[in-house]
Amino acid sequence: MAKKVAIILADEFEDIELTSPKEALEEVGFETEIIGDTANAEVVGKHGEKATVNVSIADAKPEDYDALLIPGGFSPDHLRGDAEGRYGAFAKYFTKNDVPTFAICHGPQVLIDTDDLNGRTLTAVLNVRKDLSNAGANVVDESVAVDKNIVTSRTPDDLDDFNREIVKQLED
Repeated sequence: MAKKVAIILADEFEDIELTSPKEALEEVGFETEIIGDTANAEVVGKHGEKATVNVSIADAKPEDYDALLIPGGFSPDHLRGDAEGRYGAFAKYFTKNDVPTFAICHGPQVLIDTDDLNGRTLTAVLNVRKDLSNAGANVVDESVAVDKNIVTSRTPDDLDDFNREIVKQLED
């Protein structure tokens, strides 16, 4: 049975930070599912890319997935704005249980809501790094940072390295 990757997503995601890792994972046989506010709803990226939500956050069970992917753009800000904190709670399952967790650009913002970053080494886009540091993370300026089950990356320029590492994490 193929490993299944949850992708939490809202409007204004950075298009290539969804499409490139998703394609890299699917090319090697992993299944992906987009989780958002409402099943079958369409979310739209900053540059017009459209994606359909497969499973609503209300119905998503983190234990059904082998990994979590959090693309950047402004989507993570919308996810963190969920009044019930459902996306942070969903992500916390992965960080607390050492399940592979992948975030790029602004994506690591969602990980702040897990309260599980103290001492973890992460990277992100420049304007998110201070927030990660304030949450207790050791922040580095590298194309990819790997800390146990968490893989983070800075920007679309780092997608080749990021994609290679997330596939490697799931193949191991």
